[in-house]
Amino acid sequence: MTDSANRPVFGIARRERIMDELRVAGAVRVADLAREFGVSELTIRRDIGELADRGLVTRVHGGATLRSRLDTTVAPHAASGGPRYRVGIVVPSLSYYWPQVVIGARAAATELGVQLVLRGSSYEAADQRRQISSLVESGGFHGLIIAPENQGPDGHALLSWLEQLPIPVVLVERRAPASLALTRLEWVTTDHVFGGYLAASHLASLGHRSVGILTSAQSPTSWQLRRGWAQAVEELGLQATIDLNASLDTLEGPERADFVDSLLDQVRGSGTSAMLIHSDPQALLVQQNALDRGWSLPEDLSIVAYDDEVAENGALPISALRPPKQHVGRRAVELMLARLVEGAARPVERVQVVPVLHARESTATR
Repeated sequence: MTDSANRPVFGIARRERIMDELRVAGAVRVADLAREFGVSELTIRRDIGELADRGLVTRVHGGATLRSRLDTTVAPHAASGGPRYRVGIVVPSLSYYWPQVVIGARAAATELGVQLVLRGSSYEAADQRRQISSLVESGGFHGLIIAPENQGPDGHALLSWLEQLPIPVVLVERRAPASLALTRLEWVTTDHVFGGYLAASHLASLGHRSVGILTSAQSPTSWQLRRGWAQAVEELGLQATIDLNASLDTLEGPERADFVDSLLDQVRGSGTSAMLIHSDPQALLVQQNALDRGWSLPEDLSIVAYDDEVAENGALPISALRPPKQHVGRRAVELMLARLVEGAARPVERVQVVPVLHARESTATR
């Protein structure tokens, strides 16, 4: 690792730089630090481990947050000056997408004097309701930040139940359909509809005219991406040659391989030159199968992924739309605190933030 004057920076100085970054941002990612400092992710993890052992930081999945008195507070309103508010956060995964949302939420909570209590659930509405009920019934929580199922009868029933809880609720990366006419729930979401539009627009700007989309059937993000994608395809005069919504994660090995083989056959047969694929693992799967076939990428097929969790780690780094996940978590905590401080007189607020396109080697001009 070197600094701006090209002088080598070793362990102690590197850890000081990590602490400087934490004081500014409140949270850091291992992958970002490794790339910035020019060292391995293992080295950064060791640095964070040493800082954690010294009580300076808190390790979280994929990174670290600045340690504060909140990490050792037992209850709110403590005589020693603990946090004024205690907020539960329930997310459907602790391994993909959501850790970054949690990092942003923890950073904001640290700065604002909020004690955040994390629970993981599954994507099933019944399990989510059990986890939320446990927090509510335990008492001592002033609010909840939640990413609930919001589709179908079960999701709609869950949203209606959340609306009636005696404490305020802020949704993250979820919203309630207007048809439910819910007036108390607040939320912070990425504008995934615009993300779908931006992906198609990027491909069109590179000269691609025959384009396809593959989305994850089990993801609540997919319908929003598809809406923006379809709008852009029509308005930009593109030809939609492939349109698939599949559950690759639920397919067994041979079935999954057959599906991808069939997809690549469709790409060849239809003259498709570029695709938007949600999510990253599906994009990587398509890419590696195309390479195994001997395709020249991105000449034979340009790929844009959506989520940008692991897209840059492909054999050819994959261009991707990245939802501002840490910012979503941060804004959710800020919105919750504003609600708790101002009470019912505060107007209900629903926030949208815009994803960012990271163009990499997987997309090329046509």
